[in-house]
Amino acid sequence: MLRTMVTATNTMSQLQSQIDIIGNNLANSNTHGYKAKDVKFQELLYQQFNNDKLDKVDRQSPVGIRYGVGASLAQASMNWKQGSLQSTGRDLDFAFQEPKQYFNVLMPNGEDGQQTAYTRQGAFYVSPMENGNLMLVTGDGYPVADAEGQAITIPENVSSFSVNESGVLTANYPDGTTVQRELAVSVLQKPQLMEQLSETYIALPNNLAELGVNAQDVITDLQGAGRGEIALTNQVLEMSNVDMSKEMTELMTAQRSYQFSARSITIADQMLGLINGIR
Repeated sequence: MLRTMVTATNTMSQLQSQIDIIGNNLANSNTHGYKAKDVKFQELLYQQFNNDKLDKVDRQSPVGIRYGVGASLAQASMNWKQGSLQSTGRDLDFAFQEPKQYFNVLMPNGEDGQQTAYTRQGAFYVSPMENGNLMLVTGDGYPVADAEGQAITIPENVSSFSVNESGVLTANYPDGTTVQRELAVSVLQKPQLMEQLSETYIALPNNLAELGVNAQDVITDLQGAGRGEIALTNQVLEMSNVDMSKEMTELMTAQRSYQFSARSITIADQMLGLINGIR
């Protein structure tokens, strides 16, 4: 009976993690640029009891009894499929039409450090600076990087913005002049190696050397002629790629499995009570 309890408890803790991931997907179903996580389970170690040695009948299943100890989460992988595009009519709303292209964002790293993060959430804003210029930032206030890896700044009094397919941002002024900046765009070559910073930000992990790869193997910055591969569109945003029907189905399945494991513990406890009563 104790083994029954241990097996059920092992599985319940992993099912709770799955429910947490599904809940996070559902909570971010309306978050622009969010990528859903998919969960996969694997069987834990099991014991083989060859208690039927006299049975010589050929069987397709293994002879004897295989006693498992539950299941665990094998992988919580990101679903990199592109979400649907939503028209907003706003000048500083951008969206990619290719699934693995990302904007570059400058995020603080420690007290004085700075790291490059990557996002597909293209709802940008302008923030005034002390020198009178404007800085292009994300909704969280992080500077958006240009093709040189620097924060994008432009003179104030802008009348409108536009962007072309190759990622060139144009600021239009009332006197007819324009200022252009190239948005930094990167392509993920090995997205499974990226580290999740938040719902919409990812970054390169710190242990690339231990993984036997370098930054160029994981992500490629589109520069020069490579910028022709950029597929950017204006006044639209990418919705999350969360499939609500799929998530709800998996949530109900996980809850049923959790309920079954909890019931197994209850029944095992009742049987132990009966044994103690007999004694």
